[in-house]
Amino acid sequence: MADGKRPRIVIVGGGFGGVKLAKLFAKENVDVKIVDRHNFHLFQPLLYQVSTSVLSSDEIAYPIRSFFRNCKNVDLYMAKAQGVDQDCDELITNHGEIPYDYLVLAAGATTNFFGMEEVEKHAFGMKTLQEALHIRNHVLHEFERADKPYRTPEDRKKRMTFVVVGGGPTGIEEAGALAELIEIQKKEFHHLDFNDVSIKLIEATGHVLPMLPEDLQEEAVRVLRKKGVEVMLNTQVVGYDGDELTLKSGVKIPTTTVIWAAGVRAVDFIKECGGECARDGRIWIDEDLRVKGAKHGNVFAIGDCAAFMHGDMQRPLPTVAPVATQQAVVCHKNIMKLINGDNNLEKFVYKDLGAMATIGRGDAVVGSPKLTGFLAWCAWMLVHLIRLAGAHANFTVAIKWTWNLLSGTRLGRIITNIQLDDGRRR
Repeated sequence: MADGKRPRIVIVGGGFGGVKLAKLFAKENVDVKIVDRHNFHLFQPLLYQVSTSVLSSDEIAYPIRSFFRNCKNVDLYMAKAQGVDQDCDELITNHGEIPYDYLVLAAGATTNFFGMEEVEKHAFGMKTLQEALHIRNHVLHEFERADKPYRTPEDRKKRMTFVVVGGGPTGIEEAGALAELIEIQKKEFHHLDFNDVSIKLIEATGHVLPMLPEDLQEEAVRVLRKKGVEVMLNTQVVGYDGDELTLKSGVKIPTTTVIWAAGVRAVDFIKECGGECARDGRIWIDEDLRVKGAKHGNVFAIGDCAAFMHGDMQRPLPTVAPVATQQAVVCHKNIMKLINGDNNLEKFVYKDLGAMATIGRGDAVVGSPKLTGFLAWCAWMLVHLIRLAGAHANFTVAIKWTWNLLSGTRLGRIITNIQLDDGRRR
């Protein structure tokens, strides 16, 4: 910088893109500040395994500061981002304003309930660690509640009906994992009639896993049905009041558990950043990853909160980790170019690495190379282990997956939200 101070780079979000970007800048002569509401990086693709008692929270979450313990130029500012003052080049948070020379929005996404307030109030999202733990506690609790002798048959069946909405990877993986969890519960609840248990996967379109070839979509449905999951395609949800799920056809499904995996949108903060936003709230970016409409050309966006389309694409790139990490690499290069006075910025071109989804223990589908069954599951496991943060997580998760494959045991079935005698939760 002209005044001799090091450039100040502020990154909003400690997800895949934010952490990758900070690691790249850690090697440069700049000061980096990561702003996040949480002090941990979350491996969101495995949230469903926390919600179904396969893994514990510390195995998919890693302290952000631990990434940078040897990087004196990278710091964490734990706060909630609320907006951007582009006139003053400041990020506005609930703990004050943070000045920047370059700002990168990597704030991620949240659950999209498509404006259905009643559904949002009563259904379970699964984008945060707290939500995954809430699902785990709730599902385990419903079996305990159903086991009480005073329950009516109707109430018992309602508590043992589990609905997952959304046929993407999250919905497929959650439904398959729930089916396997119930197989374990069968062995331990001696007085419940498990003929009353029902798992339903609801998808509004005519197919699941739209990013995969049709034969792999059909394989995923076949495996789910084999596990006892009722797959309902071309079925649209229009309401849920906590007791009954209402479909567009008028059919009502009595249930106390609806897990919503039907879509994502940008976090609300993004619309306060002064840029142009898409219908799902994501902020539009140019080919060099700078925010469209930004005043000074020093605001970038990457990952799930950014909307970007290659050339003649019909829709923005998907909200997946490879997009965020690849954008982080280009974003780092472009900001360093600007710092060094070079305005010839690199254009972002996404390299699709293929898609995959696990359907349960020892079963998955992989798009490239095309694999199914156990080999696909091994490939899925290897890819996810590589992306986990820290040797501890790699070791413990690998051991748990192997043990779960061999025995089906899930020791994480611990209910942690029990009320104390004075009504408080612990």
